[in-house]
Amino acid sequence: MTVGSPFRHILNFSIPLLLGSLLQQTYSLIDAAIVGRFLGINALAGVGASSSVIFLILGFCNGCAGGFGIPVAQAFGAKDYSRMRSYVANSYWLATGISIFFVIICTLLCDNILHIMHTPEEIFSDAYEYLLVTFIGIPCALFYNLIASIIRALGDSKTPFYFLLFASVLNVILDFICILAFGWGAAGAGIATLIAQGVSAICCLIYMRTNFPLLKMSYEESRIKTKSVKTLLLMGVPMGLQFSITAIGSIMLQSANNALGATCVTAFTTAMRIKMFFMSPLENLGIAMATYVGQNLGAKRIIRIWYGIRTSLSMTLFYWIFCATLLWFTAEWISSLFVGIQEQKIIEYSALFLHISCFNYIFLGILTTLRYTLQGVGFTRLALNSGVFEMIARVCVSIWIVPATGFLGVCWGDPIAWMSADCFLIPAMIIVYRKLKSKYNLEAGLKNL
Repeated sequence: MTVGSPFRHILNFSIPLLLGSLLQQTYSLIDAAIVGRFLGINALAGVGASSSVIFLILGFCNGCAGGFGIPVAQAFGAKDYSRMRSYVANSYWLATGISIFFVIICTLLCDNILHIMHTPEEIFSDAYEYLLVTFIGIPCALFYNLIASIIRALGDSKTPFYFLLFASVLNVILDFICILAFGWGAAGAGIATLIAQGVSAICCLIYMRTNFPLLKMSYEESRIKTKSVKTLLLMGVPMGLQFSITAIGSIMLQSANNALGATCVTAFTTAMRIKMFFMSPLENLGIAMATYVGQNLGAKRIIRIWYGIRTSLSMTLFYWIFCATLLWFTAEWISSLFVGIQEQKIIEYSALFLHISCFNYIFLGILTTLRYTLQGVGFTRLALNSGVFEMIARVCVSIWIVPATGFLGVCWGDPIAWMSADCFLIPAMIIVYRKLKSKYNLEAGLKNL
């Protein structure tokens, strides 16, 4: 990614990421559709009642995994392969410790978490079963995302997609088996996802060990090294905390929504699954930017970072127009696939949520491009601070706007948070780019474009 057209590199790298993410969101949608259609709206509400908590925990774990890949990409771009292998080995040790910690803590506190979130009694049992299984599956999700992040850091975004394609098909098959054949209810959806992610992680690991000779490390490189651990934590933890801090605001927002009753919870669950599907291209465009700028920083080609930002924002603009047009006409129909045409109130609320969200995707696109760019060039604390702005905005919406306006306030929670983060990220990115230009020889970067 350090030579040639930035547009071509970012687009080619983003497409497998996008397809993989769409696959993840597709089987998430299928999970919700199967639960809603065959188990009823209470079960669907139960699956969705804890989605922000799941985002809090898995967001931190997966954020750390993505952050661990950044030093790998930088070392790879600098052709320092011994240091790169040390980062890979130490990321495994860190992921193991993080997994064990969160599985123990989260499973013990599962019941308390749902009570704190004001989960309605009629959906509490389904919510508890689904959340517990999800917490048990934390190691599967974390290691898949870590291994995929390492493979992408080496410039290969296609292989994780192929394994994810297999896992997605497996997840759908297991949904029918666990929910319909075995009758495991909402927990069955969680079990199906757990197994699918575990299989995907194992396949990625086998492939990486077989096909990347650069990653075959010596005993010395595989040992725990304080310097490597520190570098990984400085990149991974702020990236994980960024997701978690954002999720704290989401938990507040979902808790306020839960208090509005099961109808609003179901509408929120339905709309969120659809929203995540359509916003995944923007998220993956940001992930591609992190690898792109990481490699170019390692190669000291700073001018290419600016060209990459400009390219990513142009792609965001076109995608925003597409989403706003499509969802304006199809939001109600898509929502009806989850709960049935007879649930008019749920469909109406879900469509309202989607209309407001999609017309503000441009702000989300700016957020993902700039946030991941800051992470890729090593300014993870600034990316973390943008998450604080998101959190504060969602908390304010939860405390003041939702009680006054009801579900309409819930619909505006995310867009207001995106705008707040952008107000911080835009000036922060300008300052960082100026620092990079002064630190490195920009003329050399121009010559090597």
